[in-house]
Amino acid sequence: MSRTTQPRLPLRFRLPAALAFDRRALLGLTVLLVLTIGYAVQHFWLGRPHPVAVPTISVAESATGPTQEGTRTSRPAGPPLVIDVGGKVQHPGLRTLPAGSRVADALTAAGGTLPGTDTSLLNLARPLTDGEQILVDTDTPAGGAPAAPTGPVSLNRASAEQLDSLPGVGPTLAQRILQYRLTHGPFQSVDDLRHVPGIGARKYEDLKALLTL
Repeated sequence: MSRTTQPRLPLRFRLPAALAFDRRALLGLTVLLVLTIGYAVQHFWLGRPHPVAVPTISVAESATGPTQEGTRTSRPAGPPLVIDVGGKVQHPGLRTLPAGSRVADALTAAGGTLPGTDTSLLNLARPLTDGEQILVDTDTPAGGAPAAPTGPVSLNRASAEQLDSLPGVGPTLAQRILQYRLTHGPFQSVDDLRHVPGIGARKYEDLKALLTL
């Protein structure tokens, strides 16, 4: 009796064992690839340009500093001023004010003027100089002209009103004398008056006997 031969099935195609991927190695490679892609995306995101807001500075504020209630302005640095405030004010006497103060500041430091006081003869905006005297609504001759000085007038301490009372010196020339004193410092001698614009040789001869330092 002949034996029946069974047909052989075709062999499966198999890769060599050295080329087969281990499942754990494949998982590790996948995780490494994901981390690499994530790092690249993060690096790109953080490295992109960002808009930067530039703060704006007010020109007025940078020039004068912060203001108080919109009216305060900066004062030049310098030694304090000692001012003698007299006449019709609440508290006459010596007042110490910061450099750059004006006549209005001196009146405020003296407590303000008395009721009914006339300040029209005062230039409230005039800068003060150390050692000067401010007389508020004192007696003047008829017509409002300043009273003639009873003694020598100090070039370094006189106010605009006192200089204006000198013969031949009006408000304009008085302001020039004060401006010269403010710019160049105290007069070193009466002869320095000749450097003030508007003081000629003849006017100087008329004034030098009425002036002192």
